[in-house]
Amino acid sequence: MSTPLARADSPESAGLDPAAVEKLVSRLRALVESGAVPSAQFAIARNGCVVVEAAAGEFRSAGRLQSATPRSLYLAFSTTKAITSSAVWLLLQDGKLGISDRVAEHIPEFDTNGKRDVLVEHLLTHTAGFPVAPFDALEWDDRERRLERFSEWRLDWVPGERFQYHGLSSMWVLAELIERAGGQDFRAFIRKRIAEPLGLVDFYVGLPSEVNARVADIEEVGDAPDPERLRTTGLSVSAEMMGADREMLRYNRPEVRAVGVPGGGLVANASSLAMFYQALLSGGCASDGTRVWQSETLREALRVRTGDLVDPMTRQAANRALGVVVAGDEKRVFRAFSPENSPAAFGHAGAGGQIAWADPASGVSFVFLTNGFDRDPLELGLRGINFSSAAIRCAKPLLSA
Repeated sequence: MSTPLARADSPESAGLDPAAVEKLVSRLRALVESGAVPSAQFAIARNGCVVVEAAAGEFRSAGRLQSATPRSLYLAFSTTKAITSSAVWLLLQDGKLGISDRVAEHIPEFDTNGKRDVLVEHLLTHTAGFPVAPFDALEWDDRERRLERFSEWRLDWVPGERFQYHGLSSMWVLAELIERAGGQDFRAFIRKRIAEPLGLVDFYVGLPSEVNARVADIEEVGDAPDPERLRTTGLSVSAEMMGADREMLRYNRPEVRAVGVPGGGLVANASSLAMFYQALLSGGCASDGTRVWQSETLREALRVRTGDLVDPMTRQAANRALGVVVAGDEKRVFRAFSPENSPAAFGHAGAGGQIAWADPASGVSFVFLTNGFDRDPLELGLRGINFSSAAIRCAKPLLSA
C-alpha cells in the first residue's frame, strides 16, 4: 500500500528562503490572474520531501468547473518520457535489455524496411531515424495493429547519425520493449516498479476511469508566433509542432488518457513528479530508503550520449542522456533550463509549458504543470526560464552557505 508523500515542516527546515518562496507563489498567481493560463500548479522538493506546493486558477473536468489545488491532476505531456525511460533503465539494470541490443532482436516485427540496426540507445536518445512515424494512441491496445505499424515504419536517416526529436514514435517502441522484456503491460510495470515503491499515489501512466473527474481538461491559450519572429530567435519549429495544440486536445478524451501514451500521457500532480526526481537525486531511493534504481544505473542513464550531435530546432548541442536532457553548457536555456541551473541539472519539459527538472547542485527538484496549452513556443520558453530561475532562487541561501 502506497504511503503519503513525505513533506517538510517548512521551507526553512529544508534550507529554502521563505521570501523567495513567496515570490514564486505570487508569480504563479499573477500568471493565472493575467489570463495567460486557466490554472496551474508547482512543487519544489528537497531532501526526499515535498517542501512547497501551490496551485491557482480554475479548470473544467468532466463538464464541471473546479478550483485548482495541489491535489489536482494534470497531463504532463513529454515529461512522461523520463518516466518511460526510467522503466527501461530498470530492465537494463535487471540484465533483461542491453543498451546496444538491436531492437529487432526483441521485436522481430520491427525488423523491416532497413530498421535492423536501430539500437535501444537510439530510441532513448532521439537518434533512431523515424521521428514522425505515424501511430494513433487508440491503436496501442490492438496488438496486431501496433505491430503492423512498427513493420510499416521507414527510416529517414541511418540510425545514430543524426538527432531529431522523436515526439512519440520511439517511445511506443520502448513501451513494447518494456512489455516483452518485463513480462507485463508497460503501464503495470511503471506502476509496480516505480510509482508504488516511491509512494507516488497521484501518478498515472494509463489513467483509471474513476480518476478522470480530477484531471484538468486542456485548453488552448495564446497565439501562434509570427514565423519571422521565430526566425530572429534562431529557432526552427516544424509545421507539425506548430499544429500540435489541436492534437493535444485529444488528451481530454478518457479513452486516450487510459492508453498512457508512453511519450506524453502521464497524468500526475506536481508534487508526485517532483518526488520522482527526488528519488533520482538520492541515488535511486525513495524517502523511506526503498531502492528502485542502483547508483551505477543512474550514472549511466544520466550520462550525455549524443556527443556533438545538434538539435535542428535550436541549432545547439542536443545534450541527451538516456531519455532525459542534461543542462550542460551556457546554452542550457535552449534545453528548457534556467541560466541559473547547474550544468548537471537534468529533466524533461513538456508540451504547453510543463517543466520538470532536478538539480544535483542544490538537491532541489521543481515541477510546473498547467492545463493552458500555449501556442507560442517563445512565450513558453520565457515562462519556463522565469519560473525555473525563481525556483532556484528559493535555494540560494543553501547554495551560498
